[in-house]
Amino acid sequence: MLRIKNLSAGYGNVQVLAGVDLHVAVGECVALLGPNGAGKSTLLAAITGTLPRRAGEILVDTRQVVHLPSHRIVERGVALVPEGRLVFAPFSVADNLRLGAVRLAGGRAALAERFDYVYRLFPRLAERRHQAAGTLSGGEQQMLAIGRALMSAPRLLLLDEPFLGLAPLVVEEIRRALQQLRGTGLTLLLVEQKLDIALHFASRAYVLIKGRIVLHDTTASLARRRDLADLYFALASAER
Repeated sequence: MLRIKNLSAGYGNVQVLAGVDLHVAVGECVALLGPNGAGKSTLLAAITGTLPRRAGEILVDTRQVVHLPSHRIVERGVALVPEGRLVFAPFSVADNLRLGAVRLAGGRAALAERFDYVYRLFPRLAERRHQAAGTLSGGEQQMLAIGRALMSAPRLLLLDEPFLGLAPLVVEEIRRALQQLRGTGLTLLLVEQKLDIALHFASRAYVLIKGRIVLHDTTASLARRRDLADLYFALASAER
């Protein structure tokens, strides 16, 4: 579904990613771990076309997307749930969701189907469909951000720290929703700092430190390592 080969990218004269290789198979959930400043969000920006790559390849369904604008990448079936939610506060829940369907094909019938899909996944959004997004709780805004991404009917969903700053009960509610999405065969790339969440949710994990992949394994294997937390922080400290 997604294959990244020898990717380098950055901002201005600053190189953030260097020689990154990563792949996610159809229907798989893969975690991308790393501390603040590791380059995780930069990698998602490169995948979605908001940051030009300097070298390397990004393939979706074996087709190169590095030269495509963001809206064309959305049409290829890729959607991003950004860090910090970035909902449009003055707009209603329904209008925020509608913005996510701008590139959706199929007309009114397809749009109505996507609304129903998101509202079934997150019933709270259905209850608050006419409410301004800025008046929602943090957890509800995160549900809205995920729902907005789903409105484009993606086949690959990129999630940038979806559990950040949320209360444990809300974390569990969103985790259950994402598990439902996994059950439908949706492909997921989860960017996360917390080892416990990532290892229980994903099938494989990559550790990104200072723009480089330093560790890759199945989450089952990583979970069996008693030294994993120490290793994770040691790698981060070594790259500073």
